[in-house]
Amino acid sequence: MTGLPVRAAALRIPLHPFGPYVSLFRNARLIWELCRRDVSGRYRGSMGGMLWAFLNPLLMLAIYSFVFGYIFKSRWTAVESGNVNFAIILFIGLIISNFFSECLNRAPVLITANPNYVKKVIFPLETLSWVTVGTGLFHALISTLVLVAALLATGTAVAPTAALFPLLLLMFLPMVAGVTWLFSALGVYFRDTQQIMQVLTTSLVFLAPIFYPRSSLPGQYRWLLSLNPLTYIVEAARDLVLWGHLPDMAASLAYLASSLIVAWFGWLVFNATRKGFADVI
Repeated sequence: MTGLPVRAAALRIPLHPFGPYVSLFRNARLIWELCRRDVSGRYRGSMGGMLWAFLNPLLMLAIYSFVFGYIFKSRWTAVESGNVNFAIILFIGLIISNFFSECLNRAPVLITANPNYVKKVIFPLETLSWVTVGTGLFHALISTLVLVAALLATGTAVAPTAALFPLLLLMFLPMVAGVTWLFSALGVYFRDTQQIMQVLTTSLVFLAPIFYPRSSLPGQYRWLLSLNPLTYIVEAARDLVLWGHLPDMAASLAYLASSLIVAWFGWLVFNATRKGFADVI
């Protein structure tokens, strides 16, 4: 950890509902540095370097446009879709789901892949989840820039409410951090968690209205999609960016409350189990 601004882990860990965010601000400099190293390390040694952070979502959008637009000639069946390209509607949902999936897939090995942080260094382990979220958020923001370029290139009208999209992501962050803490703790004690997570993330993507609108399901089953944490964020993102609809205030507050509760629960589980990490690893 040479050169990193490590804060002493001996500081009392706050377990109240604001504890996750106290840790975030207390270790902000460390988290920033680790995020920077995580992102740069991912592309180090490749010929394209950081350019791949832009090329990956750009190529993904191009492939989806070709496959769904020209081969399958897919159309979004919801009334409000208008003439918006199916690939763009799909890509908005994938920005959210890829962010969520990246963090969940990394969570089970987050602690086991960093044994030096657990055993040899006085280190605030809880910050590793924030680092994972930060790295995933970086890729989500890059994908958002690609989306903006696609909207301009296709002449798709962007609703003024699109300016609220960052607030939507901000509301989503506690949910992502919470499940990352939860599954990173479980991954230490139950190594099968990593295998289960791959199935879970794939299921969440296909059981959310990403490739299809909620209206395509029979009415009696549509409520089941609301159990998926991706559903509200994906639908609200499309409403804000493409169709100029503000999310329902009651639904937004309910989701925010759920997000904060999940973050706190994951935080509590992580800190309740962290004492045994060194023994298991």
